[in-house]
Amino acid sequence: MARVGIVGGGAFGTALACVMRRRGHDIVLWAREPEVVEAINRHRENPRYLRGVALPDGITATGDPAEAVRQAAFVLLAPPAQFMRAVSASLAPHLAGGVPLITCSKGLELGSCALMSQVLAETLPGAPVAVLSGPSFAAEIAAGLPTAVTLACADPALATRLAGEIEGPTFRACLSDDATGAQVGGALKNVIAIACGMAAGLRLGGGMRATLLARGLAETVDLGLALGARLETFLGLSGIGDMDLSCNSAQSRNTSLGMALGEGRSLAEVLGSRVTVQEGVHSVGAVTALAARLGVGMPVATLVDRVVNRGAAPADEIAALLRQPFGVECAVVAWLRRGIGTGLD
Repeated sequence: MARVGIVGGGAFGTALACVMRRRGHDIVLWAREPEVVEAINRHRENPRYLRGVALPDGITATGDPAEAVRQAAFVLLAPPAQFMRAVSASLAPHLAGGVPLITCSKGLELGSCALMSQVLAETLPGAPVAVLSGPSFAAEIAAGLPTAVTLACADPALATRLAGEIEGPTFRACLSDDATGAQVGGALKNVIAIACGMAAGLRLGGGMRATLLARGLAETVDLGLALGARLETFLGLSGIGDMDLSCNSAQSRNTSLGMALGEGRSLAEVLGSRVTVQEGVHSVGAVTALAARLGVGMPVATLVDRVVNRGAAPADEIAALLRQPFGVECAVVAWLRRGIGTGLD
């Protein structure tokens, strides 16, 4: 049993609190909203972000981020990606040296185009950082339904120790040392899910959704390889696993948002009716900016960016995508043809 700090009282942070508590840890969860803190402490629930889930005893909520990390054996960070810098910087005076951080936020920072691990390296320099990513809906893991995730860390000994602390019978962790790939996969699946949702909202059929998913995975791989990630990461839980879950279920916030856009609702209307964050909306500008900087073609992400940030019509953008010559599916296909790093040479 350990004291575990969780920073972020949204749906996923609350779900992780349930997972960690079932593992036997004492949990202190920081939430920004006083009503969330009160509901968790008084009623054992978080109706604002995770309605209908009864939280186990042993989870204490606080409005003080210092309290969440004080004496923590390790800290799970689950704020919205665009708030990671401010939230993590606020922890700096209170976080003991050497306490491992596990970032669970899936997105790229606008402006800097930074991965969450890069943000943490700037705000909490010297802190050991691991990345948790993979197919995991908050309501499902809070209810104890089974899944497996990727736990990526450059230090294999730390990754092994953290995996032993977080995994249980229904929440398993597969280890990786490719933190870059795990984060690229997690960020891009939110963007591609919006595109797949648009196709569903426009009633374009399963083939169009599958086309967008496959093309989206290909350009995710291209971006990841340009950043130094490894191909096999995108063939695993934090790549195709997470993308398949998000792109094929209306339970995904990003997919359901795309569906609403495809049905003709405005972005402002959809966002105004929700309290949860659709990470793909806020990350897609950083994704396309980073892709342009690296010279990586990302037509599906560009489609989403044009709809979300430039007011383009989903039907027009998907039609324009279909008029583009696809050519070779992605850089990976070219690598395979040459037999580079595949054992085929």
